[in-house]
Amino acid sequence: MENDIINMEQSTPQPPASVQNIERLIQNIEQVIKGKTKQIRLILTALIAGGHILMEDNPGTGKTVMAKTLAKSITGTVGGQAVFKRIQFTPDLLPMDLIGSYIFDEANRDFTFKKGPLFCNVLLADEINRASPKVQSALLECMAEKQITVGETTFPLERLFFTMATQNPIEMEGTYPLPAAQLDRFYIKIHFGYVDDDTELQIYEEYLAIQHNQQVVSQVLSIDEILALQQSAEKVYIHPELLAAVRNIVSATRINDEIILGASTRSGISFIKCLKAYALINARDYVTENDLQILTHPVLDHRILYRNKEARAKLLYQILDIEMDRLSKLNLTGKDK
Repeated sequence: MENDIINMEQSTPQPPASVQNIERLIQNIEQVIKGKTKQIRLILTALIAGGHILMEDNPGTGKTVMAKTLAKSITGTVGGQAVFKRIQFTPDLLPMDLIGSYIFDEANRDFTFKKGPLFCNVLLADEINRASPKVQSALLECMAEKQITVGETTFPLERLFFTMATQNPIEMEGTYPLPAAQLDRFYIKIHFGYVDDDTELQIYEEYLAIQHNQQVVSQVLSIDEILALQQSAEKVYIHPELLAAVRNIVSATRINDEIILGASTRSGISFIKCLKAYALINARDYVTENDLQILTHPVLDHRILYRNKEARAKLLYQILDIEMDRLSKLNLTGKDK
């Protein structure tokens, strides 16, 4: 183990191009989204990990603008910006409104498939918990396998397909809680939150300039460059003891009497991918204990079904504390260079 530790300490940083591309993307987004650096980094973690993100909060906190700004920052495959689609989820929405449907072509005297809004690069599923479970389930295949099956035909989605879903708090009227299978498709769940008082005052003072920036957001990365970042993230080193920590945390959620449904093996794989992506975003080619501490809740909490609110408030913290204590005794490395 000691040799592994030495190698991790002496590993070379990611190529400057990867670091520069990530920083360019963050800085570009922050021209519009103020005071949300932590949330932006978590959103990009989900993107670079090859997953999707769920943002829960009250209306008016900037979730929709965040999705639009990210899409505008990416150059599409045929010029222009990446294909961005927004779906406003409502109780009367139908699965075909997302997927598309066959329509009769009078000229060819045959049925042709008209693609729905899911065929895009960046999808904003706005207020996803306003739609019925049938509509929510229409997203399962496309989020998990990047394809859509209609009848006997399977249509591949774009090489870059990233879903940013928003939802209102469950306590609000007219919402449908997302089922466990749907929640498990989201690599990360965050609470976007309100900005601090100083940042909010700055937004009020500069709202015209911010609106202008939103309209003229620069395209700083191409789809190929985003895909290259995803490949770079896969190469990030994670120490065997950190892999064991992921396993221990995930397993501990399945054997606790106050947890009805624990995290799955798929959750653990998503966790590892997010750890690697987060390390890359922070200009490292190795995962640290601090990454584990930061990402445990955003990656796992929404996948666990607790018996009550009290259990939700404390259990995952307790499980994480036990594992962090074990890791601290090993004295791996874990410190940013």
